[in-house]
Amino acid sequence: MKKIKVMLLKDVDNLGKKGDVINVSDGYARNYLLPKGLAREVNEGLLENLKLQEISKKKKEEKLIEKFRKEKELLEKNTYVVKAKVGETGKLFGSITSKDVADIINEKLKLGIDKKQVELDEPIKSLGEYEVTIKLHPQVVAKAKIIVEAEK
Repeated sequence: MKKIKVMLLKDVDNLGKKGDVINVSDGYARNYLLPKGLAREVNEGLLENLKLQEISKKKKEEKLIEKFRKEKELLEKNTYVVKAKVGETGKLFGSITSKDVADIINEKLKLGIDKKQVELDEPIKSLGEYEVTIKLHPQVVAKAKIIVEAEK
């Protein structure tokens, strides 16, 4: 039984995901995968092109991670002060949410942090210092220092 290399153009159950290069029997490829547009026969030019695309993709990812590492350093060396209205007991009127934290950081550093990147276990409801986790990238996580002070 002759085997040929094909690249999947769509996810195929029990075979692989889109973009995978696999060996399948000649008949399966010619009678099912190729006519239905599920795969494409691989030649040397396509393999070389795929390798170049993979290298390019890795370089872009490395540059992106490096950019996020620089942002992490910037985030971690700064302290962010939040002014909030406080009652007599030291409790805040309302609370400081991840959106508020993102807004304060963006106001100071203009990094474009989204509230979904800011991880707070629960909204901040009292004065003090807090360490907030900010997910810049799955591989780069920053810890920002937030100080909540009473508004005068």
